[in-house]
Amino acid sequence: MVKVLVTGATGFIGNHIVAELLRRNVKVIATSRNIEKAKKFEWFSQVTYVPCTLPIDERTNYYEYFHRPSHIIHLAWEGLPNYLDVFHFERNLYHNYFFLKNLIINGLKDVSVIGTCLEYGLVNGCLSEQMPTNPHTAYGLAKDTLRRFLELMHKQYDFNFKWIRLFYTYGKGQSEKSLLAQLDKALENGERTFNMSGGEQIRDYLPVEKVAEYIVEISLQQAMQGIFNCCSGNPISIRKLVENYLTSKGKKIALNLGYFSYLTYEPFAFWGDNTKLKSVIKNDDYR
Repeated sequence: MVKVLVTGATGFIGNHIVAELLRRNVKVIATSRNIEKAKKFEWFSQVTYVPCTLPIDERTNYYEYFHRPSHIIHLAWEGLPNYLDVFHFERNLYHNYFFLKNLIINGLKDVSVIGTCLEYGLVNGCLSEQMPTNPHTAYGLAKDTLRRFLELMHKQYDFNFKWIRLFYTYGKGQSEKSLLAQLDKALENGERTFNMSGGEQIRDYLPVEKVAEYIVEISLQQAMQGIFNCCSGNPISIRKLVENYLTSKGKKIALNLGYFSYLTYEPFAFWGDNTKLKSVIKNDDYR
């Protein structure tokens, strides 16, 4: 029986992944730190919920603790969106490594872990999974190192391993600090202008429902392993993204371009190569 353990189930993307798995009639074991928060989600009564807080107790067999799942989709990661703080590799890296190691050595056979496009570093253009990594943020470094740790484990233990690099995501449940959430707030408050960067930087965006669908598809398929870019493959400027969003909402607001400086820890223009993703996704309108 397919039983998928979803960590970070109450997070922005985790919530949508649980919903997508249930839509496919897959048995879900959901975990997060706060059961009271979990109870507020529509899916709570349809899953097996098991609370967990990192770091782990090394005396515990977490494979048994989580009712022997067949798969894991590991999203849990503290401290976002603070991408620069060293706690990502001083604390998060090791907490997550020992958590996953415990599950693997005790019997877990299919492991999907969420990575980030920030692993690629300050590289412009179309980014493919075959490119070398050179992260310039603490978060990107920690994720890239976790991947390398797990790749070494993959040589010693028998399990399927998929590393899913996310690009940019928007939609229901997104952080209040994210671009489109701030735009929504400005519209709701009746503000006349919206402060943003120059808007000419190029990114790769997907709606969160599509991201959840792709992650679930990658996790459940058995044909391919390794690194996957989870992206649209369609570059778009931030200004165009905002303008398209306003058009879709039938709203207008003056854009105060150049109010914020461009971020120095991201390349100016980059997007994902989704060739490998398309090879495992069927009947998709983003292909």
